[in-house]
Amino acid sequence: MKLVKLMNDPVTGYPAAGALPQNTDGYGGAAYQQPPRDTAYPCEAPPPASAVYNQPNIHDPIRKAPMLQVLGVYAIAVIGISIIYIFVYILDDREPVFRVDSLSVSNLNLTNSLISGKWDLRFIVKNPTKEMAIFYNDIAAAVFYDDASLSDTTVPPLFQVDTTQTARQVSFATAGAYMDNQAFDKMNKERSQKGAIGFNVRIVAGFRVSSGVYWNRMRTFVMVYCKDLSVGVGSNNSSGTLLGGARQCQVEL
Repeated sequence: MKLVKLMNDPVTGYPAAGALPQNTDGYGGAAYQQPPRDTAYPCEAPPPASAVYNQPNIHDPIRKAPMLQVLGVYAIAVIGISIIYIFVYILDDREPVFRVDSLSVSNLNLTNSLISGKWDLRFIVKNPTKEMAIFYNDIAAAVFYDDASLSDTTVPPLFQVDTTQTARQVSFATAGAYMDNQAFDKMNKERSQKGAIGFNVRIVAGFRVSSGVYWNRMRTFVMVYCKDLSVGVGSNNSSGTLLGGARQCQVEL
């Protein structure tokens, strides 16, 4: 084995830095090389700053989005359940009640498929239950013969609480309105044979209900059909009134 004389550091007494030669273990392997004095016994490098300090901000608005979505779904569910409760458990089979109290016609004239006349209608609306309030708006009414529209008009809105009953007076008028020949001939025949004419009335209204403090905000409509309202007006008469007394109407929500 080849002996190598090492030079000691005159201050510390230890071999001077860089004094150990390469490949002196006698076996062809790399011998230990002392690291430079300023990097001796190095420690593991600390983790990068981003690994410690760059954590997601819990106040980031993006992280709030899922919570807002959950709240939105919850709100929709509450509204849906409330609407179902109102229309299924409160209304149930107790639909609003519409009834025609009177219908009269005056100045009726039928000439050459043209019709003129004036109709006066009085109808009653009743809230079926004390458990809710009802608001009707955008109310439109029309008078028909079969499917032929004769005249239409608007009706003031109305609000009902508990089991309120409200009456409305409506007037229709037409002057020289054209009628289909088939409908015109049928009306004249009915008038001459029965001494009466059967008119139909249709009422359409926006419909909102309230249970407690909650108002249904959905746009809902109520359709009312009052059919075969027989008015006694013979061939020699131009006016007549409703026959058979008050009539209840069909209501569709």
